[in-house]
Amino acid sequence: MATTKVLLNFPWAKNKEHDLKSAKTKEGISELAQKVAKSELREDKEIREQSLMQMREWISKNYDVEDVRIDDGFLLRFLRNKKYSIPMAEQQLLKYLNMRKVMTHLSYNLDFLDPCVKNLFDNGYIVVSPIRDKFGRRTILYSANGLNGIEFKYEDQVRAHFIVLEALIDSQEEQVLGVVHIGDFSGATKEHITIWRNPADLMRLLKWGEQSLPLRHKEIHLHNVSAILKFVVDAGKSVLSSKIRNRFNVHLTTDDMKKSIASVDVLPKEMGGKIPLAEMIQNFKMELATSRSTILALDKMKIINDSGIIGRRNVDKNNNAVSEKSDQVIGSFRRLEID
Repeated sequence: MATTKVLLNFPWAKNKEHDLKSAKTKEGISELAQKVAKSELREDKEIREQSLMQMREWISKNYDVEDVRIDDGFLLRFLRNKKYSIPMAEQQLLKYLNMRKVMTHLSYNLDFLDPCVKNLFDNGYIVVSPIRDKFGRRTILYSANGLNGIEFKYEDQVRAHFIVLEALIDSQEEQVLGVVHIGDFSGATKEHITIWRNPADLMRLLKWGEQSLPLRHKEIHLHNVSAILKFVVDAGKSVLSSKIRNRFNVHLTTDDMKKSIASVDVLPKEMGGKIPLAEMIQNFKMELATSRSTILALDKMKIINDSGIIGRRNVDKNNNAVSEKSDQVIGSFRRLEID
């Protein structure tokens, strides 16, 4: 575990100079992240402090929300994700609270110790690599082999995803540098698709998730995607923004994927990386244990009225767009259930 800790903190370090650059500065993030924040997010001390002050003042005067966190780390999620556009950050915060309210069954009581969710983590369905890539980013690893489409419900699957994303979003380093997604679908079956009884739920979750969760998704790599999964991937991409679609990469084989990612070291040792999957799982569960109370406390926040969300009049139109995309795959879902 000592080796893992070194890799977690200084994975891209090659010498003492790089070690110093990766150490946390007085700003609370590494020197690397500080440079990225300045160049990509327009962040400096003055802008950060002024923006935090404005966000806190807005929250204090907003009677549509209750018990919203006002600590730096929470508010910076939205400010950094929207590159310090105060109105856009305020809107995303409202959308985040509203998504949690509408999808309470998926986004509340996010306890990684819940038996069904815990089994998904134990099985390696979803885990975050302790090694950062050469750009300092964390990588979320997914494995279809870790999800039994008959034994688990889609609610368990989604809650596991939310837990991971909430844990990462709470890290200021990840707020700035973003994350990479790598999904291995070599063990996927039709049950992994039909677990979603209503395709519209999946499409809506993808769309709302991108708009409401303040996380920078830098790269998405899916490998070993079979023909029966290809239409689901295409349908999912269609409801996402062009920015995210352009970061989507579908690879026929694991070797193809390894040629395209920034650092092979982030992968499990069984796939050519540095650390065995079992050790990755245990390491990440310890991370989740430290953030468990913080994640569970998110349930205290409330949105009383969603009228402050700009564009509410267009919701039906947006939902229809999602439904149209979903209708294109419903027939395929039904055929899979019959086969």
